[in-house]
Amino acid sequence: MNILLVDDDYYVITALEKKIDWKALSIENIYTAYNVAQAREILLRHPVQIVICDIEMPQGSGLDLLAWIREEQYSVQAIILTNYADFNYAQKAIELQSFDYFLKPIEFDKLTLIIQKAVAKAKEQQSNEKAIHEGHLWQKNRKTMLEDFWRRLILGKDFPSSPSSFAAFMEEQNLPYKAEDLFLPVLVNLFPYDKSLGNDDKSLFDYALLNVMYELFQDPGFSVDSITEFKEYNWMVILKWNRSPDSWMIESICSSFIGQANKYLKCDASCNIAVSRTLEHIRKAIKELLHLNEEIIKHRNRIFWLEHYHCPEAVYAPPNLSLLEQLLNEDAYDAFLEEAGDYLRMLNQGQVLNTSVLSLLRLDIAQLVYAHLKSKEIEAHKLYTGRTGDQLFMQSLNSIEDMQKYIGYLVSTAAEHRHFAEQPKSVAQEIKHYIHTHCGDDLSRMSLAEIVYLNPDYLARLFKRETGISLGNYIIQTRIAAAKHLLETTHQSVYTIASKVGYGNYSHFSKLFKQDAGCSPNEYRKNRKEPASAPPI
Repeated sequence: MNILLVDDDYYVITALEKKIDWKALSIENIYTAYNVAQAREILLRHPVQIVICDIEMPQGSGLDLLAWIREEQYSVQAIILTNYADFNYAQKAIELQSFDYFLKPIEFDKLTLIIQKAVAKAKEQQSNEKAIHEGHLWQKNRKTMLEDFWRRLILGKDFPSSPSSFAAFMEEQNLPYKAEDLFLPVLVNLFPYDKSLGNDDKSLFDYALLNVMYELFQDPGFSVDSITEFKEYNWMVILKWNRSPDSWMIESICSSFIGQANKYLKCDASCNIAVSRTLEHIRKAIKELLHLNEEIIKHRNRIFWLEHYHCPEAVYAPPNLSLLEQLLNEDAYDAFLEEAGDYLRMLNQGQVLNTSVLSLLRLDIAQLVYAHLKSKEIEAHKLYTGRTGDQLFMQSLNSIEDMQKYIGYLVSTAAEHRHFAEQPKSVAQEIKHYIHTHCGDDLSRMSLAEIVYLNPDYLARLFKRETGISLGNYIIQTRIAAAKHLLETTHQSVYTIASKVGYGNYSHFSKLFKQDAGCSPNEYRKNRKEPASAPPI
């Protein structure tokens, strides 16, 4: 496998040569060029499978080179580098079938993963060309067919429900399996660390994950027939035994995978292993494993065998709710989190937990926090609405750690807003600022209360106490002041100005304006534009 690096910047070429482990990527020869002309000469003289090329260069751009490569029908995977996040460049690169589009400055870890993908793509292309040449393209179709079969099976589609129809189904699907073949489903859960690749760039993370999986799940005793992500960060691995099932070997491989996931993928992982079954009964094993995945609490970095699982009766023994309520009322938020953490650690001591236990705990904790905020006139149901809260809520039943993270979010948000709400001047100041910057919007006690997540009546009382003026009158004063400024400084019509400051009804606006200024808006504008009379001599 050969690669060509094209960039007019000597230091970029040197950095690419030195900072990437080309040998590990199966790259044999590295060619370099500093302009398009040099790059063309190299491509004419040497077989090159991958090109990394800058867009902005003198004597012809990287896109010009890519267009020439496509015209000459070279089988090259092109990775485009640029300093500019310009969609037009990206669109042109896509039209010219570039493999990927990468922004400078270069992050070498991410670029290495992209080059890995390009190498894999180039190898696949070489294999396809060889298969076409040899008349064996059916092998690729067979692989695609098997992947599609297992995906549909995992998702619960198109599988015979009775043994009598199973043989006909096998023949119809043209599956390369025998009735006595044994398969083992392994369900892998992943928990990316904060600010890791799994959260920042999932497509690259998935590619790295598949590399790790295919590297570790290797043994003469089985083949990997499918690796499918059926739900975000939930993967199903289907192993086909070539000899008698070996539980110890599978556990050892899963243990190695968890270690590699921690170290290289920057995530926790758990492996749930089903029972080996024939194809006729594999659907049941997969369904049991999927049910288990929804039913039990995941223990991170552990291996769990389905055959050892006996559905425990969901017995919920709540924490000391009276103590937790007292800690909230005393604003002892750190002590509350410590008490909740001790309870979660107690739950986590080796037992298999049902999700219903954590669901009941989540309900109790949320009710305590919501009641606490309500007593402070804070509307919790609005405070916690949003992407972060919704995401943490959905993930909270995944594991003890996820529940602890959700409780931490509830309490830290409550503490932060409670501190803000206890500073009336800050609340009033924020409301005043919002009114000034949104005076043309539909302002009401309800809408303003949502800005600071307070009860509308409470906000109205607080605002008047701090400013000496009612919320409604302050809105009117602010709007009239804005209207005066527009009347003095622009030639916009009075109707337009009325609309801009939040009054769709001109008569109502004119009435309020006259009450404040002592004259109509038109008279106000006329008086302001007339020169002042000369003082008497």
